[in-house]
Order: sequence, then C-alpha cells, then structure tokens
Amino acid sequence: MAAEAGIGAGQTRLRRLTDRLKTYAGRSPSRFAILAFTSIIFVATIVLSTPMASATGTWTPLHEALFTATSTVCVTGLSVVDMATHWSPFGNAVILIGAQIGGIGVLTMASMLGMVVTRRLSLRQRLIAASDTNPLRTHAGPVSEGQAIRLGEVGGLLTTVLFTSLIVEFVLFLGILPNLLIGGASFGTAVYDSIYLSVSAFNNVGYTPFAEGLAVHESNSWLMGMLVFGVFAGSLGYPVVYTIIRNLRAVLKRDTRHPHWSLHVRLTLVATAAMALLGTLAFSLTEWSNPATFGENAAWSRPFEALFYTTMTRSGGFALFDPAELNDSSLLVSQLFMFIGGGSASTAGGIKVTTVAVLLLAALAEARGQGEIQAFDRRIPNDVLRVAVSIVLWGTAIVLASTLMILPFTERPLADVLFDVISAFATCGLSTGVTQDLPTPAIVVLSATMWAGRVGTVTLAAAIASSSRRQLYKHPEERPIVG
Repeated sequence: MAAEAGIGAGQTRLRRLTDRLKTYAGRSPSRFAILAFTSIIFVATIVLSTPMASATGTWTPLHEALFTATSTVCVTGLSVVDMATHWSPFGNAVILIGAQIGGIGVLTMASMLGMVVTRRLSLRQRLIAASDTNPLRTHAGPVSEGQAIRLGEVGGLLTTVLFTSLIVEFVLFLGILPNLLIGGASFGTAVYDSIYLSVSAFNNVGYTPFAEGLAVHESNSWLMGMLVFGVFAGSLGYPVVYTIIRNLRAVLKRDTRHPHWSLHVRLTLVATAAMALLGTLAFSLTEWSNPATFGENAAWSRPFEALFYTTMTRSGGFALFDPAELNDSSLLVSQLFMFIGGGSASTAGGIKVTTVAVLLLAALAEARGQGEIQAFDRRIPNDVLRVAVSIVLWGTAIVLASTLMILPFTERPLADVLFDVISAFATCGLSTGVTQDLPTPAIVVLSATMWAGRVGTVTLAAAIASSSRRQLYKHPEERPIVG
C-alpha cells in the first residue's frame, strides 16, 4: 500500500510539473525555447564527456564537450577537437541527433511529437509551433494573420518540416553514396559518410567525416554540388518550402486560383537569389588570382567554387580552403554574409535575410520620402521595422562583446578573431584557425556566443513581444536631431 501511495504521489507530482511546463510554454514560447535549447545542450555535454563517446575510451574535458554540444545543437559546426577522429560511433550518433533536433527547432520538434502522440494539434500547440516559424505572431502590433504561415496551416507546416527533412536528407544520401563508392570507399564507410554529410549539409552544420578534410574532394564537382543543394534547401526556411510545395501541388491539380506568395516568401526568395549572385561575383573577382584559395584551379570551375563558398558563408560551414588565406576584401564580404545568414525558421543562422530586406526597404522608403515601408504591393508595419533594428543591434552588441572578451586570450589579429566570432554567432562554422587554439575561458565565451546566436535571433522578437505592456498614456512628442 505504501509503495502504491508513493507511485501515486510521484505521478501526481509529474502531472503537475507537466502542466506547469505546458502553461509556461503556452505563455512564453520564446522563453521555453531558451530553456529547451539550454537543457538539450546540457544533456549532450554530459553524454559527450563520457568515455563511451570518445574513440579512445577516455573522458573528454568538460569545456570541449560543452563546446561540441553547443556547436552541434546550435548547428554551428565550429570545433575544438578533430571531429573525424575524436568521437566514437556512439558520440557521432549523439552529434547527428543533436544536429537534427537543432536544425528542425525545439518548438517545432515538440509540436510534432505532440501531434504524433495525440493525433491532433491543440490550439496551444499550434501557437507554440507558429511562434517558432514567426515570433512576430505573438506581437501586440498590427501584424496580419496572412503572414508566411496561417495558424490553421500549422499542422501542414509540421508535416512539411518532417517530410522535407527526411526527403532532402534521403535524396542527399542517394546522391552522395554512389559517388563515394566510385571514389573507392568501402560500402560501410560510404554509407556512414553519406549519412553524416546528408545530415550535416541539410542542417547547415558543416561537419565532415573525413580525417583529411573536405579539401581532398575539391575536384569532385558532384559531391560539392550535392552539398550546395543540401545547404541551400536547409537555409530557405520551412515556411518558404511549405509555400512552394503547396503551390506546386495546386499547379499539378490544375487549380485555377492564383497561387498565394506571401511577402515573407517573396522577400526570402529575392534576397537569397541576390546574395547568391552578388557573392559569386564578389568572390570570383577578389579570389580569381589567389593561389591559396581557388586561383590555381581551372578557369571554368572558379565561378562554381565562388558559388560554393558563397553558400557556405551563409551558414553551411563546409570549407575547401583555409579562410585565413582569403584576401582582406573577401574576408570582409565573408563576415557580412555570415552575419546576414539564411532564411527565417530555417536551419541557417545569422540575423536572417528578411531582416536585412526590411531595413533596406525602410532606407529606400526614407530616400523616396514615403511614409510607409512597401514591397510587392504590401505595407510593412513599423513594429516589424523596430524588431528588425533590435535584432541587428543586439547581434552587433553580442559580436563586439565576444570579440573584446576573446582578444586578450589570443595573439591572432583582430580580423581573424572577428571572423570566428561572427561565424559562431551566425552558426556558420567557418574558421580562420582561431577557435582551435583558444584556452578554456575563451572557449566558454565562444560557446555562449553560439548559444546566443541560435536562440537569440530566433526568439528575440517573441521575447520583446511577450515582455511588452500596454501604455494607457502618451508622452509629449519631441524630435531629436539624428544623422
């Protein structure tokens, strides 16, 4: 009887804890995301530090395990150990699972699990998942429900997230496996490497299973093309992918209605294409004659390698050469592209292309003397601009603070340190070599930078919205001099 009473009391406490978590998640999805991300990183750190996670069967120093766990769950790709040789099969499995969870998103993953268990989505689960794809949905300002994904379409979006992840990674696997087999790898090794690269590419992690690095496969255009496709697909954003699939389905069904392309989808596609074109042109011009990068390769392949590097700077993290060998102008462009990153609600990091697009549209409207921000015959509310400005300022502050804290621990030049810090914040994974030589305090700082970059840019808008309060009065207006 005492045992049964104890079990009953335990179940009651567990039920209360579950109810509190549900209430907390419903009231503040952004804060719940931070708690969930941090908890997953903590668990992964403990597991990766154990002997069964290392190839040598020894304990991994806690700061190295913390850095790897943070880099994995935040889908960054930076490392302080040799990722190809340090971890055991069990450790690599933990890393791939962490990358998959981090790429899909904690709130989206939780909503998908809830849908699988209950066979339906409650209103609270829809709101949580919706806030993961668009934090502004909880904002108090005049944000139209005709955003990237409507609340009633969340169930379809979650299905799209799951199947897109599985299908794209499976396509990558099928594309990479024969290529590695033709290259001389054994069947078992080729299968493992194909799975590793597929998960790493789609989730924009940038880890490679090759001990000698990816540079030895530089002439393998097919493999490089598959990696570009995987990184690009992951960086678009699930709302954009969902819209594209929905419209393609309507075309196949010969639906006569005009396909609906939301402003978010249009801005993401236009900005992504513009960055790909500008980056390819910029790196082709600045690195065309640089023998340390791709200046000695065949002339016909240099534009493709410029496109490859452009794609990787936006969050992919795969590298065919040491970024430290870039010209100063290329290094600056790389830092800019990393800071911008990919699409919202994607596996990419950075401040996101739509954030930059909104700022550019605001500057253009001001130059034209327009009172409203407009694009594609749509008006963008001012509260979206305020959040965009906040994201850029917070991102800049985090990068500057991290750089100032890391500089005393290294003798490397400022440009190299800034490059690695931006790469950490933007969850890119490219490195000039600074990260591998940092002492423990600097590693902890860079881990915090990765954490802030991943959960910060995704949840900052929602955190601002959840902390906003109605003000029932207005102060007198006065205009300070700016500019």
